[in-house]
Amino acid sequence: MMKKEMFFRMVYVYVIAYSVLLMVILGLMYVYPKPELHMLLNSHHSSIQDTFFKYYTLLAEWPLYALALLPLLWKKIKLTVFFAMCELTGGAFLQLLKHTISTDRPISVFEHYHNLVLPLVQGVDMHHSNSFPSGHASTFFMFCTCVAIFLAYYYSRNNKSHSLMTQILFDVALLLLLVFAAMGAYSRVYLSQHFLSDVCVGSIIGFITPFLMLYLCKDKILKLKNEDI
Repeated sequence: MMKKEMFFRMVYVYVIAYSVLLMVILGLMYVYPKPELHMLLNSHHSSIQDTFFKYYTLLAEWPLYALALLPLLWKKIKLTVFFAMCELTGGAFLQLLKHTISTDRPISVFEHYHNLVLPLVQGVDMHHSNSFPSGHASTFFMFCTCVAIFLAYYYSRNNKSHSLMTQILFDVALLLLLVFAAMGAYSRVYLSQHFLSDVCVGSIIGFITPFLMLYLCKDKILKLKNEDI
């Protein structure tokens, strides 16, 4: 199998799983009005969940950026540069949308719904504006998609043959990456910092940008040959 074909074989599980998740989210957004959907997704709180999501969401504020620097320890500068370019490109587009559309956050919207009580987590500093799209969701998906691309590329390049068990383990690893990103995006809904539509578009930006940058910069950044990808 050619390396290009192998690469897409290794990463397709991540792409398909995200596509299925996106279809489910779009279906929910079509069926339920925004406030009712937010309450549906945010109706079950516990002290353990409050603490978990309160700190889990913070991973997108600096820990993921710190992890993106780790390749520098192995002199894999191009990997960190690739992530930085993805984050800067996607982040610039996201901020443009945020400040152009400028929608209210859940806490501001729910002030007009006196019959609905918005669940809040103690100790979380609530934001009131620039809700759409979610920057945290974008960062979670940007990081995980970049990792999925790196793993697929290096695995397809360095391994001549793949056993069924090895392929299954690799697919599971990609699915875990998607779960990690999805939980980060959901944390924004759980904390009532964003609506589902906000994290949905944020995830799309975080998912598409790395593949777009891979296509545009594969020769200059990742130094891939045409037969590699």
